[in-house]
Amino acid sequence: MGSCRSGFVMLINSFLPHAEYGLLSSATEQNEPQRLGDLLEGGLSSGGSRQMFPEVPLNSNGDLRRNDALLSLTDILVGHDELPELLQELALRLHSFISFDLASICLHDAAKNVFIIRSWEGRELVAPPAELPLEDTIAGWVWQNQKPISFDDVQTEAVFPTSLDILRRKGVRSFCALPLTASQRRFGTLAFGSLQSAAYSSQDLDFLQRVAHLVTLAVENAFSRSAVKQEKERLQMLLEVNAALVANLSLQDSFPAISDYVRKVIGHHFASITLYDETTQQFRKYAVEAASVPGSFLIGEEYGAKGTLAGEAFLAREPRICNRTRLIEYSNPVYEPFIREGIQTLCCIPLIAPVGPLGTLNLASKQENAFSPQDISLLKQVAAQMAVALDNARAYREIATLRDRLAEEKLYLEEEIHSELNFEEIIGESPVLRRALEQAKTVAPSDATVLILGETGTGKELIARALHRMSSRKDASFIKLNCAAIPTGLLESELFGHERGAFTGAITQKAGRLELADHGTFFLDEVGDIPLELQPKLLRVLQDQEFERLGSTRTRRVNIRLIAATNRNLAEAVAEKQFRSDLYYRLNVFPLRLPSLCERKEDIPLLVRYFAQKFAQRMNKRIETIPAATMKELTAWDWPGNVRELENFIERSVILSQGSALAVPLTELAATTKTSHSGTLESLEREHILRTLRETGGTISGMHGAAARLGMKRTTLQSRMQRMGISRQEYEN
Repeated sequence: MGSCRSGFVMLINSFLPHAEYGLLSSATEQNEPQRLGDLLEGGLSSGGSRQMFPEVPLNSNGDLRRNDALLSLTDILVGHDELPELLQELALRLHSFISFDLASICLHDAAKNVFIIRSWEGRELVAPPAELPLEDTIAGWVWQNQKPISFDDVQTEAVFPTSLDILRRKGVRSFCALPLTASQRRFGTLAFGSLQSAAYSSQDLDFLQRVAHLVTLAVENAFSRSAVKQEKERLQMLLEVNAALVANLSLQDSFPAISDYVRKVIGHHFASITLYDETTQQFRKYAVEAASVPGSFLIGEEYGAKGTLAGEAFLAREPRICNRTRLIEYSNPVYEPFIREGIQTLCCIPLIAPVGPLGTLNLASKQENAFSPQDISLLKQVAAQMAVALDNARAYREIATLRDRLAEEKLYLEEEIHSELNFEEIIGESPVLRRALEQAKTVAPSDATVLILGETGTGKELIARALHRMSSRKDASFIKLNCAAIPTGLLESELFGHERGAFTGAITQKAGRLELADHGTFFLDEVGDIPLELQPKLLRVLQDQEFERLGSTRTRRVNIRLIAATNRNLAEAVAEKQFRSDLYYRLNVFPLRLPSLCERKEDIPLLVRYFAQKFAQRMNKRIETIPAATMKELTAWDWPGNVRELENFIERSVILSQGSALAVPLTELAATTKTSHSGTLESLEREHILRTLRETGGTISGMHGAAARLGMKRTTLQSRMQRMGISRQEYEN
């Protein structure tokens, strides 16, 4: 037998091959109906030939021969491991000590609430086993009341018509039945019949009661051995499944072997794994092993979760079982092969990983009620192992993909950017960025003034440095000055230098940055912020390469190449009289516009990975994975602060990361939402939290939970959810 509802069927599978047994505790016994027992108790007082067993002490029989027989039967009990052979030999031995023409043993089947009866007529075993109801039968009364009963002549009895009619047809006159009970467990009954009336004396009945005790011990011992054997088989199966999962990273490849291991303990005719695809919101058939359901499964095929048992188990995160009738009622084409091949029972177990449910493990059988609660409990353990294996395989694929991607990026940076454009520090592959870099490559060898335009944080300084490295001045100095970072009163001194005593605090002579950049490149950042009063002096430097230090009348000459940068619209500043037009035209010799990050979103994944590795190495951390959902959110964001904002944000994320996965505080982005976005900041943050909860399947805590993805503590997220009125129905439906 492949599947069993209790351990007992495993121990006597050759004795009662179609039975499944259960044991009742004392609590169960108290709730059993007593109607039949009460009726018979009342009938016994009216006399007749039936009698209860006399309460004779077990050691009161003086028949030494029968005492020796009991010792002999005990030896049989000790010498046999299998219950069927033991009972067969007991039946043969008893003929030497007591007269009977018919004997039977009835064991209770808890699943069907009937007895499975095995009989001997004379010395021959009657086959096959038969079912016997509890109600209105002798065995049922003895089992329910736990009292033995005997009849001197069944021909004169009116009770138990079903049982007694069978005995009469066989010519039986005398009959007795005894309970098989150990402690608080009720196994069934043992019965003997004779063609002679009044065949069993009180001494005989006392002897048979002792025999019943021996049979009970045999059944109980066999049950204990079977339970141990069954537990050993189940543990062995779990070990085999685990070994198969460890030995092969691909569950698709190892699944047929795993199904065979499970089949040794839990019989089935079909097994499969379906995974849920969040993108398509459908189940995808992942692995299959079909012993006798051909054409039922095409790996990779998808079907909707609605109207399927797998969908119900997946959503409830609990096992689900259905019979053939329910299977037909689904009216789903995916079940047509099962119905056609005679599947009677289908079981679906959810595969739950730390990130949430992944799919289902599905088993089908051609037997009715094929899967017991014990089977389901064991299958849940198997499914847990598979879920871990699937999650590990997913993580491995992500790492492998990331590793390959990083290798491609490295190759690109080394071979494409370095060899062709010499922009080692510029990360990106987008067409708009490459066009800007091509323009920079074109102007780099000349000494022409370059005006780099672009929003803040787009990498203007990186381009300026790259222009310097690709120019003939690469061996000279690259000097930069940020006009917006230096107070107006000091900017002139920083640009042109000063003489001692030129102003209060000028206690020493100082060379300006223009002098430091002689024969090199001078990068003037945020040139739009230079005061109007200094603009003529800067224009003179550009036109004549001449200037005087502050407090000096000596003209100094320099040979510099000027690269300027600004995030302002200088043409508008000229129109508003905030910037000199002649200086603007001198700066605007070769304008080079850098695209904002929102114009080259395809570069964001490259930048995220680059910055994550950069800061992880600096902080001595290992960042190996970036969740796909996180990358999707980062790519979708507008990044008003451009690359600089992204870099700072990733640095903060690396600081917050505790494990190997990058923990990104996505909720912080809501604080920088552009005013053009519709809705309030709180509504945007609420939508972001809801989206993350849906992506994690409602899981809040844990490494892959919503709190980790949002970069906050579990308690903080729960507090915000409560404040925003976020209910479970909003993110679980």
